[in-house]
Amino acid sequence: MTAFADAAVTAHVVVDHSSAVHHAASLARDAARASGLGPTPVERAAVLTSELAGNLLRHAVDGAVYVQRLPQGGGIDVVAVDRGPGMASPDRAMVDGYSTTGTLGSGMGALRRLADELTLRSLPGVGTLICARFHAPGATPTRADIGLLCLPLRGEQECGDSATVVDTPGGRTAAVVDGLGHGAEAAEASAAAVRAFRAEPERPLPDLLTVMDRALRGGRGAAVGLVRLRPGTVEHCGVGNIRLLIVGHDGTGPRATGQPGVVGWNMPRPRPVSLTMPATSSAVLHSDGIAARWPETATPFLLGLPPRLLAAALGHGYRSARDDATALVTGAARRNS
Repeated sequence: MTAFADAAVTAHVVVDHSSAVHHAASLARDAARASGLGPTPVERAAVLTSELAGNLLRHAVDGAVYVQRLPQGGGIDVVAVDRGPGMASPDRAMVDGYSTTGTLGSGMGALRRLADELTLRSLPGVGTLICARFHAPGATPTRADIGLLCLPLRGEQECGDSATVVDTPGGRTAAVVDGLGHGAEAAEASAAAVRAFRAEPERPLPDLLTVMDRALRGGRGAAVGLVRLRPGTVEHCGVGNIRLLIVGHDGTGPRATGQPGVVGWNMPRPRPVSLTMPATSSAVLHSDGIAARWPETATPFLLGLPPRLLAAALGHGYRSARDDATALVTGAARRNS
């Protein structure tokens, strides 16, 4: 069972048996409690997750549920992904009483009322993605969507990857860290790098990398990718095999990869680069546990997914079986009007 001591780690349940439905609901309940939700929202999250998983078991192919604490705290995402028949009219599925099979009854309308936010995308012959988001009391929902998936190597209890997001007056700053190897020592390295990042996230990105390098000296070392997003631009600075790609409804845009080296070992002098990022685009930052080839086969449907769904879709469709896998998708933080 996945522990939620680290908010970045995602719980993943393959829904191929009736016991998976109960397991997914239990994980959602644990994550909701750990995120500060009260007793009633906790049970709503568990009930909704059970319903989503049950629908996957009855109607879908290659279905899975992902339970993820929000990277900025204050809530959880429950994402159901499948490669099932898809829906020709996903908007109609949100209306009470709509059913394509005669078994769903009240359709997705009842689930929408259980969640604070419900996001649905579907395409016939491709599949369906549904994200239910729950906010803790007093949490302020961000005006720019964030999606995160952080999965340990299959068979491992700890994840050597980590990710974090912080909003400051200078913009939204995000980090993806891949501790070398996998397992406990890699997890310790990525956690140490994230702690160093969180201490002063408003610093210039090269300075942040230098601070993280010092924190990792004498240990396992890591690959690190940093981005700072402002309206219209994204600044990238990284060392190691963490990739950045700008995506939008009309396709993929600029991309960047970290400089050769290892943070904590032989880190070169960091060199930041600035990329153009249209307001309707998102930045995808991912470790090498997500196949580098994914942009080559990405469909318009995939690229048009909102961040909270795109992160899960990348993990579901492009995850390596031999490594930890992390995908962080975000737009630039926007000031409240």
